[in-house]
Amino acid sequence: MAKLRHIALHTADPEKTAEFYKRVFDMVEVGRTDSPLAKGIYLSDGTINMAVLRFKTAEAADRHDGLGPVFGLHHFGFWVDNPEETRRRLQQAGAEYRESRSEAATTSFFEEKYKGPDDVMLDITEHGWVGAEPLPQSSRDKARAAD
Repeated sequence: MAKLRHIALHTADPEKTAEFYKRVFDMVEVGRTDSPLAKGIYLSDGTINMAVLRFKTAEAADRHDGLGPVFGLHHFGFWVDNPEETRRRLQQAGAEYRESRSEAATTSFFEEKYKGPDDVMLDITEHGWVGAEPLPQSSRDKARAAD
């Protein structure tokens, strides 16, 4: 099972953009980042994590869709309960593996990026994003817990 739990926006002004989503849609700030890739604010509505980012380099902002660095929707992500199966399905569907990102030195966060249909970038992660609602406990996990 996979659930949409992450959307990333690229903006020139993360503070102003985040304030808009907080004010208009009652989103809550759940974190901030200042990594080598981007500076930004993480928002949540209780279910989904939305990263409002200003990428630090043209390379980081490039969605690999031939348009170069652009503002707006950058990528979205699925929290998956079976990364191996999801990788297999992505490969069978013709998705192109792009890269893996890990911040294991400071967190358990890890994600993989793929290029899907229409060159749309997407992430998969087994550990989720701050402020995103965790996946429901799978049938497999429920069965194990009952043993």
